[in-house]
Amino acid sequence: MSSNILAVLNQLASFKQLDKEMLTEIIKESLYSTISKKLEPENELKIHLDFTTNDIYATFKRVVVLMDSELGEISLSEAKKQYGKGIELGDTVDVKMYFHEFGPKIIKNAKKAIQERIKSEDAHKTSLHFENQKNTIVTGKVKTEGFGGIRVDIGYTTALLPPEEQIEEEYYKQGDIIKAYVTNIRRKESGVTIILSRTNPEFVKKLFENEIPEIFNGDIIIKKIVREPGIRTKVEVYTEKDNIDPAGSCLGTKGLRIDSIRKELHGEQIDIVVSTPNDDEYIANAIGKDLVERVIISERGKFARVIVKEKNKNLAIGKKGKNVRLAAKLTNYNIDIFTKEEFNSKLAEERRITNHVSELDGVTPNTAQILKSHGYTSVQDIYLATVDELCNLGSIGRKTAEKLKESAEAF
Repeated sequence: MSSNILAVLNQLASFKQLDKEMLTEIIKESLYSTISKKLEPENELKIHLDFTTNDIYATFKRVVVLMDSELGEISLSEAKKQYGKGIELGDTVDVKMYFHEFGPKIIKNAKKAIQERIKSEDAHKTSLHFENQKNTIVTGKVKTEGFGGIRVDIGYTTALLPPEEQIEEEYYKQGDIIKAYVTNIRRKESGVTIILSRTNPEFVKKLFENEIPEIFNGDIIIKKIVREPGIRTKVEVYTEKDNIDPAGSCLGTKGLRIDSIRKELHGEQIDIVVSTPNDDEYIANAIGKDLVERVIISERGKFARVIVKEKNKNLAIGKKGKNVRLAAKLTNYNIDIFTKEEFNSKLAEERRITNHVSELDGVTPNTAQILKSHGYTSVQDIYLATVDELCNLGSIGRKTAEKLKESAEAF
């Protein structure tokens, strides 16, 4: 029976890619740990494996007692029968026991310990393999899809693409080939699980490195990536080499390089943003250089106003605001998009808000005091009020009210 067990264990170890030395160590340590619980140190337990005969056996010493009750004991009568009449109480005899000769409980516990050790070593090998695969792209075949995510066979193990790491609108069925980025490892008693992602910005970075030689060899540096997975990604690139066009290199001849990356991302829009120390130009690049007429940066805080033509406004903002939101995230600026007319109107509104009513033409100190007493302090307050509302403010007549409105609108 022990020969069958060793043959099975040998097969299991081969399947798990454990060498014979490792298997020997696992079996010896597991058996020793299990059997030694039934013995004392003076029993001198040793475990032996013979791969030629596929035998597993233990050798140890038994103490001769009157009536045996432990594995490490032998009764005087049995000892005399097996080892001769010269045996006396307190003597020790050498015993050789094959694995199948131990009690059912010991055999069961030993098998469990061996299996757990093999599983642990397998998990350790997977962990080591993972460390080499971490932060890389792997390709695998979809095995199953369920509530907990997509299980992917990546060769050396089955990995998990959790729901939160999947791109919306992407659907896979069993047998589909999928690429993903290795992000993490989860260790549990049940084993090791490799965690994949298709939403991580680093996934896009690796795709660029794989597709664009200038990025792979370091001639072009990816400084930052911001992404709305499945919709749009902005990649900031930079080079110190005058003979390299970073945007052109990323796009490739007739856009072939970027199209290859977009295909892997199922059509996700990818914008190449060339880095520059000039913030005006940087923001324009982030929005889309061809769309921008002018960039006005606030003297205080990280605020920028981008002027575009009416026909380009929707493109600059992007679907559901994605383009301007990603540009803001990339540049670390709060960005507002205006047409020229909207911008001028905004400036006029700000002037009216920040200027007191006394700045309006024809406003006497007495009129200013009347307006202030009724809560009209800024030019904007007059601009928003109606003539009838102003006529109801004490001694302000219609002509005066009309002049106030005209002045506020022309301010």
